Amino acid sequence: MKTYFLTVYSNKGEALLDEQIEANSEDEAKTIATQKLEENDYKDTTHRLVSPDARLLLFHR
Repeated sequence: MKTYFLTVYSNKGEALLDEQIEANSEDEAKTIATQKLEENDYKDTTHRLVSPDARLLLFHR
């Protein structure tokens, strides 16, 4: 398993959510991240999901 990083930011640039996600693949990480965003009502808030090798997998502004 690899560790992916999900971060959600407020309009002021403060981190609202900063979590590590353990997943076997990028697709699984995206699915888990999307679920967490929906659960916490952050789907339309600025967020990003980054892979262990620093590639941007999800981004919303």
